[in-house]
Amino acid sequence: MLGTVLTLLAGAVIVAKEALLSYALRSVAQQNLLGDTGNRAQQPGHASVTGAKNILLMGVDARPGQDPREPVRSDSIIILHIPASYDAAFLISIPRDTWVEIPPYDNGARQYDGGYDKINAAFAYGGNGLTGPAARSHAVELLALTIKKLCGVTFDGAGIVDFTGFQQVVNVLGGVDMYVDQETTSVSIGHNSKGETVVPFRQYTRDDGGQGLDPVPGVTPVVYHVGNQHLEPWQALDYVRQRETLPNGDYDRQRHQQQFIKAVFKRMLSKDVLTNPVRFNKVLDVAGKAMTIDSGGIDLADWAYAMRGVSGDDVVTVKTNEGTFNQSAGHGTAEDLDQNTINLLAAVRTDRVKGFLAAHPELVAGG
Repeated sequence: MLGTVLTLLAGAVIVAKEALLSYALRSVAQQNLLGDTGNRAQQPGHASVTGAKNILLMGVDARPGQDPREPVRSDSIIILHIPASYDAAFLISIPRDTWVEIPPYDNGARQYDGGYDKINAAFAYGGNGLTGPAARSHAVELLALTIKKLCGVTFDGAGIVDFTGFQQVVNVLGGVDMYVDQETTSVSIGHNSKGETVVPFRQYTRDDGGQGLDPVPGVTPVVYHVGNQHLEPWQALDYVRQRETLPNGDYDRQRHQQQFIKAVFKRMLSKDVLTNPVRFNKVLDVAGKAMTIDSGGIDLADWAYAMRGVSGDDVVTVKTNEGTFNQSAGHGTAEDLDQNTINLLAAVRTDRVKGFLAAHPELVAGG
């Protein structure tokens, strides 16, 4: 999502709308999220942005009414890789159930002694016992440290997206156009014989730790059919949350989230948005409230200029673990990264992603 905002700002530069760019910079909430683990630029004023960049993107989707003091796990973890050529952007999801070693960490309120767990737990342990900006900063820092330990990738910036808040961005855009690549049944939204909106399934935890579903009698779930679709805001957010009814579970959801990011990105850069100051300003205003960005010490205007050549069609979504669950031996519902994914992350670290994907075109996700 950070890449979306940065490239949106680039669009403002391209059309030379100084007032809009100035507004955009004021609208985006900024915070040092990476702490000492980030590759923080020492930039005196405006400067050229050079070299490959890696941005850590996290989606959070807290339950309605959740206690703000309760730890939140990151719902999605995406590496946005920008090659030194600045002519593309690669979205690479790290499966949230990946079994990893999380390093010891003290956030000032709680001490975590380190150990093995699913990677999305790092976000929760980092912010445990804290609330607000402090919780976000420490949650991201521990997740970044965990990824560095896992594959050696370090980050030049970061962004946290509140999926619930992001629905307001889609509201302002009037929905998004997406290619739905597989029939997807909603576990959250259905309709009864009176046309009322109700939950179509009762969810429970099976003995093996997986999620079970019992259909609610008399309720027809919403189904998203394959093909090019215009999704209303509520449909888009519902679609990208689904995993329980999909054959590859969280992998299918990861792919749909990547496609959603790309669709929103293209809509933001569409002519009727960029040339409409009222709509453009409103999009940036709600986007700023739905996300928190760590620019890595680089001025956002400089990010924008560096990424001016990246369009929606230049955003490449990449599969990890061949797009399927790779069971971790002896760790219940967790999984391990396969060798291709390990090699892909090594390519991220050394800015060889283009060449790696040329040799492994099957890892490029559709949509």
